[in-house]
Parts: sequence; C-alpha cells; structure tokens
Amino acid sequence: MNIGDIFNLIFFAPVINLLVLIFQGLQGLHIPGALGFSILILTVLIRLLVWPFMASQMKATKKMAELKPHLDALKVKLKDDKQALAAAQMALYKEHGVNPAGGCLPAVIQIPVFIALYQSIINILPGAGGHLDKINSLLYFPQLKLPATIDPNFFGINLGIRPSQFDSHGVFLLLIPLLTAVLTFIQSQMTLPKPVKPYPTDSSKEKKEKETVEESMTQVQSQMVYLMPIMIGYFAFSFPAGLAIYWNTYTILGIIQQHRISGWGGLESLVTRVKSLGK
Repeated sequence: MNIGDIFNLIFFAPVINLLVLIFQGLQGLHIPGALGFSILILTVLIRLLVWPFMASQMKATKKMAELKPHLDALKVKLKDDKQALAAAQMALYKEHGVNPAGGCLPAVIQIPVFIALYQSIINILPGAGGHLDKINSLLYFPQLKLPATIDPNFFGINLGIRPSQFDSHGVFLLLIPLLTAVLTFIQSQMTLPKPVKPYPTDSSKEKKEKETVEESMTQVQSQMVYLMPIMIGYFAFSFPAGLAIYWNTYTILGIIQQHRISGWGGLESLVTRVKSLGK
C-alpha cells in the first residue's frame, strides 16, 4: 500500500462519503441547490472538527506575540552571548507556559484533512475536472452512488464554472473572487500582532534597535496582508465557483474564532473608528 492509498483510506474516502451522504440526503428532501449546500455543510462540519486544533494554534500565536517585547529586550541585552540568550528565551517560555512549536503541530494535523476536502469538492463539481467514477469507487454503500450527471446550480450559479469565464457567463461572477479577497484581507489583518512599545528604561540605542526591528517586521507583515488576499482572490478567479463556497465559509468561521480568542487584532483601530462614526 503506497502513500496515496493510505491517504485515500484515512482521509479522502471518509470525507467524500460524508459529502455524498449529505448531498443524497438533501436531494432526497428535494432541496434546490443541494450540491452547494452540501459543500457548505461539509465545510462547517470539517471546520468544527478541527476547531480545537485551530484554537490551540491561535492561542500559541497570541502568547508568542505577547512575549515579543520581552524577547526583543532579551535580544538587545544578550546579543553578544548566543548561549545565554537561548537559555534566557527558554526560561521565559517556561515561565509563561509557552511552547514555541505549539502552533506547528495543530497546523500539520489540519493539512491532510483540508487536502481531502479540497479534492472531494473538485471531484464532485461538474465540468471542473471531476471524476464521479472515482468517487463512486470509494463509497462505502452502493445506495450512495452518484448518477452520471448532477445539478451544479446554486442560487443561479453553475458551481463548475470559473469566474474567469465571466465574459460568457456574466460579470456578476467577479463578485466571487472579490468577496474571497475581502474576507482573506479581514482575517489577515486580524492576525497582525500589536506594535512593540519601548520600555521607559530602554536606552536610546535599545529604542533605536527595537524601532529598526519593528519597521522591518511591519514591512514584511504589511506585504503579506496585501499579497495573501490578492493571491487567494486570484485562485478564486481561476478555480470553479464551488470552491469559493468552501473557502469563504472556512474563512468566515476562522474570523469568528480569531475574534473569540484574540479580538479584532490589527483591525482594532478601524473597528473603533467605524463604531465612533455610528454614535
């Protein structure tokens, strides 16, 4: 048994069976847009399944961001003694109960799950390079087998159509990648850490060094905040519209969870200004 067979057995087959089960159930209830609702429901279920892992990752990231001023101070204080710096950092992590690698494992666990979810959606979407024969071969029960064709429409949109085909299917399709980019931007902004504030006891040299580090990090983070939405928006423009249901639902749930754990983050100032305008 190769790696592909193991992946299909542990991840892809269970996810595709769950997707088809939801789809057939909605079809049996004669609900319009069953395919779109199936993708939405499955995405929510998968997101809830990995919710604890995501929470662990976000909390670890938040703790690391909170310790950043202390870490920067140690780097300035012990910059000439690498061994003492490493020991001081580990002591700081231990004191605050932080595992520097705490956010990595949850992220690794999620990867195969979401690859399976992505492949399931791609394979079931008509006209998106899907292979219903492959899906049917992985179903646990013959009663779940899909017909040769399934209705791809969801609120008037063919889920197998790419927004890049807007010239022949309608300009409104461009709203899909636009919405995807906006949601990704909001989530990216929320994950930005707060700026590092210098301590009153810092010397002028230490303040300058911290400002230099902060400026370089801010530049990198700002680039990612804008590049990521553009990149994801382009993917949504190029891939079938059905994938946008998955991605946008996943992002909205991510925004909700991010807010519950660490608030508005980098959007705090914007949210405050919007609230003040409403008063």
